Amino acid sequence: MNLLHIDSSILGDHSVSRQLTAEVVESIRLAEPSVNVTYRDVTRQLNLQLDDAFLAAKGTPAESRSAEQAAQVALSEAVMAEFLAADVLVLGAPMYNFSVPSQLKAWIDMITVAGVTFKYGANGAEGLATDKRAVIVATAGGQHQGTATGIAHIDYLRVVLGFIGISDIRVISAEGLAMGPDVRDLAIAAARESLSGVAN
Repeated sequence: MNLLHIDSSILGDHSVSRQLTAEVVESIRLAEPSVNVTYRDVTRQLNLQLDDAFLAAKGTPAESRSAEQAAQVALSEAVMAEFLAADVLVLGAPMYNFSVPSQLKAWIDMITVAGVTFKYGANGAEGLATDKRAVIVATAGGQHQGTATGIAHIDYLRVVLGFIGISDIRVISAEGLAMGPDVRDLAIAAARESLSGVAN
């Protein structure tokens, strides 16, 4: 089994989402010792945006690309290869300004590609990444699930992962992390309690 572990928090060792994704991966590793883990920290290992420069690089024949363009294309291809090889995704997704970090959105843009992870047909869009399951580790300073302020966070990730064909999506959530130590501690404890369900 191949597991792709994605972290997107900018808080380093102070990040709750990073702590929890590491614990999710360890839980899966204990249940499946032969698991092969690939790790990508998109805050440090994905200096790439879906912009005009990237589109120009993709549209330039390989032999005519500049060194910068070649590096951009190589990185995007590596990101896609990691995704396609994965059986399980563990996504660290803190909430920043009511949505996911821009670095995580950049990763999503690299793996949401027509003809590779989805296609359009007579019946509309069809996801092609149907052989995967995802564990979303969602954290937030406030409490947003089930409210309008949460739509662009967990709900967005469910929609985009579902769009590319992933139907087995599990969420471990820790919200209210900035609402005082009592709320924070309870949220982290509840998240850790739910870890046992993600290994199978």
